[in-house]
Parts: sequence; structure tokens; C-alpha cells
Amino acid sequence: MTLTLPGFDLLRLPGADGVELAAAVGGSGSPVVLLHGFPQTHLMWRHVAERLAGEHTVICPDLRGYGASDKPAATGPEVYAKRTMAADVVALAEALGHERFALVGHDRGALVAFRAGLDHPETLTHLGVLDIVPTLDMWNVLHGVPAAVGYHLFLMAQPPGLPEAMIAGSADVFFGSFLDTWADDPSVMPEEVRAEYLRASAAAVTSIVADYRASAGIDVVHDRADLDAGSQLAMPVTVVQQDWGAQLGYDAAGVWKAWAPDLDHRLTRAGHFMAEEAPDEVTAAIRDLLAR
Repeated sequence: MTLTLPGFDLLRLPGADGVELAAAVGGSGSPVVLLHGFPQTHLMWRHVAERLAGEHTVICPDLRGYGASDKPAATGPEVYAKRTMAADVVALAEALGHERFALVGHDRGALVAFRAGLDHPETLTHLGVLDIVPTLDMWNVLHGVPAAVGYHLFLMAQPPGLPEAMIAGSADVFFGSFLDTWADDPSVMPEEVRAEYLRASAAAVTSIVADYRASAGIDVVHDRADLDAGSQLAMPVTVVQQDWGAQLGYDAAGVWKAWAPDLDHRLTRAGHFMAEEAPDEVTAAIRDLLAR
């Protein structure tokens, strides 16, 4: 049984290209869509969603390929392109009657949110991003020994076959290693939550790898085309991230400023899973964003 957000309805809603997404929906008011990261599901938003639901309609989908959402076969690179996954989110919101909405994403969901901001500027009122830089910039800043922190990016970029077999053969160890090492305090994930993340990820190895593989190919092509065209994010943007710039030797705020002229860039002392480790801080950042 899929774990979901207490007090929220778990719905199945249409995405793009006939794909259906599972989404927890609750609260009332102006809509805010929250997109989860890896190796998680919409359950990662349980604390933040509860805090926002008194003021907003909060929509927390599982991305295509994750959780209880459909996992279409990767018959071509576009199936898990962030452009396609962003179209999923727009279609899902429209199905709920929302032509415009705020969008906040963490990790993989943040890459989808970034692409949605570029592709659908008329639809997004505000954009929040937790703990990433855009795909093109991500590959540019990963170099030398410090890049070992992103070894999984290189593993899942390999041609179909090898990474899927390696990960499926030790799924709980592989996915569990990120839950353990990326959190400053792993105890913020109760055992039933951790078990849900591991169960959902083990059931989605092929689609998760396809998502990452797209970020080593078609997503880079899309980002580079926007960079060459001078495209920028037209809406207010808030970025909250660990101090990756200091760790990897680049100007994180400067990277984001090139894409987002209306930028609030914040560093956090929380670990990667900040929505679970520091929900008050993340909720405050989202509220500040929505007030701009």
C-alpha cells in the first residue's frame, strides 16, 4: 500500500502522452505544486505540505517513473526528458482546474521545475528550487575528485543494460546509501518512510535510470539551446541549497543569476533532504517566495 500525506486525497490524474500520475492533493487557496526528488516519492513533502495546506491548495505528485505514477518504457530519449516531465505537471494541474500555479521542486523534481519555468512561463507564477543547479551547469561543475559525490550521475548515464542490472542486483543497498549519506540526520526519516522510499525505488529501477540517462543527453541539449537563445526564467525564483559552490569550487549564486534575474538565493545548514530535515526553514522560504 502506498504511503501518502495524512489528510490529503491520493488521486490519479492525467499527465502528458497518456501517462497517469499519482498525486496527493489537499488544502485550499492558490495552488502550489511540490515535486519530489531521488530516491523518494511525494511523501518527502509531508511536513511542508501540512504547513502550507492552511493557505494553499497543495498538490504533490509522484513524477513519471517514480512511486505510484506510471512508468512508461523509455522507447526514446524524450520519454523521460525533463521537458516531457514538465508537461506532465502542467497537464496534471490543468486537470485540477489550475491554469496558473506556483511550482517548487527538490532534486530531480527541481530539474523538472526548472524546465517547466523555461517552457511554460505563462503558467508558473513562482518557482522554487531545492539543492540543484540546472542540468547543463551540473555537468560543468563536476570535475576532479570532489565530483565523486555525483558518481551515480555517471553510472546511470551509461547505455541501457549495465546500470539497470547493477542497481537492481542490490537495490536496497544502492538507494539506501543515498538516504543514509545525504541526510545530516537520517532519523528524520522514520522507518516506515524509509521503507516506502526503498520499496518504491526498487520497483522503478528501469525508469529511474531512464530519468537520469535523459539528464546526460536530451536534457543537456534542451538546456544548451535555451542558454544559446538567452532564455531566462521570467517569474520570481527562490533557490535553497547546501553550499555546493564552496565544496565544488564554483559560484552557485552566480550560476543561478544567469538563469533567474529575479532571484533569492539561500544557503542552508540542513542536509540534502532539507524538506524533511528543516521543514520550517523550507516552508518559510516558500512563503517568502509566494509573497513576492
